Amino acid sequence: MSGMSVVRFVVAELKPRGKMLTPFNIITVPIMLLGLGILYIRFTQGLGAVTNLSQEFPWGFWIGFDVVTGVAFAAGAYIITFVVYVMRVDKYHAIVRATVLNGLLAYVFYAGALVLDLGRPWNIINPIIGNSFGYNSVLFLVAWHFLLYMMAEAVEFSPVVAEWLGMWRLRRIMNALTLGAVIFGITLSTLHQSGLGALFLLAKAKIHPLWYSEFIPILFFASSIFAGLSMIIIEGSISDRVFNDHADRGAHDEIVYGLAKGAAISMFVYYFFKTLIFVHEHHWSLITDGWGAWYLFEVLGLGLVLVPCAMFAHGVRHRRLGVIRIAAVLALLGIVANRLNISVIAFNWRAAVHYYPSWQEIIVTMMVISAEIWVFRWVVTRMPVFATPKQRPATA
Repeated sequence: MSGMSVVRFVVAELKPRGKMLTPFNIITVPIMLLGLGILYIRFTQGLGAVTNLSQEFPWGFWIGFDVVTGVAFAAGAYIITFVVYVMRVDKYHAIVRATVLNGLLAYVFYAGALVLDLGRPWNIINPIIGNSFGYNSVLFLVAWHFLLYMMAEAVEFSPVVAEWLGMWRLRRIMNALTLGAVIFGITLSTLHQSGLGALFLLAKAKIHPLWYSEFIPILFFASSIFAGLSMIIIEGSISDRVFNDHADRGAHDEIVYGLAKGAAISMFVYYFFKTLIFVHEHHWSLITDGWGAWYLFEVLGLGLVLVPCAMFAHGVRHRRLGVIRIAAVLALLGIVANRLNISVIAFNWRAAVHYYPSWQEIIVTMMVISAEIWVFRWVVTRMPVFATPKQRPATA
């Protein structure tokens, strides 16, 4: 395909497809327009005009949810690529492309959301070059991990783009680079998932003892495993219904059962770690007040580990997809609660005046999520994301 042919092809693909007045479009378009208006005010009048951030609470909802939580949701990409390309379990090959796409978009949008939270966005380069932070800073490592991992995921997904454009020689080259990119990406993921938790090791005096631990990096990494698997289950279940005309159903149910089994095992390991830390740190006296009740609600009631772990195991044993999907939702809600507790709710817990996100912060987060879904939908409806990889035509 020549250069001009590629341009004409891409321009044609940019045209809208299908119905425009769908419930999803009707809900998300006003949210994105309102979010853009809020961002205009944010970048012209400063963070204080649209957020409740302060010197005492410099990290708010945009960091706590968009970044700290969003990165855990995107963990499915490194898990599935490890299982398929390293462990050679071909059973999950059908969901590799969609999972990598979801991970790539999550990092692009959620890491991009960092720009919104910086008082001076042009200083975002500082952690990458080590300016003001130093090369021994955890933030320096996390910044480079984010940047390199997005590049690795772009390489992993590039064969799909090449196939879409009919560039078969390019696809062959990128396919040859895939295994190296996967191994590099897995290494980066294990580092930055834990490195993100390591950032909070510097805030021991500010985080409530029930949520602070010197093992936060390990807990962040362990929880990212079942968070990523749960997100794949939810995203796959929705995609299977919405994009069923683009997908090869194959052994979808068997894939879900396998993901649920992995989620149950990883949640049990995580729960074992949490129990050891709780007992070793002698936290029994801390669960007698409101903070203790909230901690127990997170771990036991809301279902971060115990409830969905049992539900995943029950769903796999008795072959019940509905139970597995509910367990995945509970697990994701638990991840949201845990990450927000560490980064926002239980942060500066002794402060007389606590931080609450403004409605503008929530709208902008909804705008980021909506925009990510729009891009995901555009890619899926045009590129061979769910379809079986095509062979090069004999005439190509």
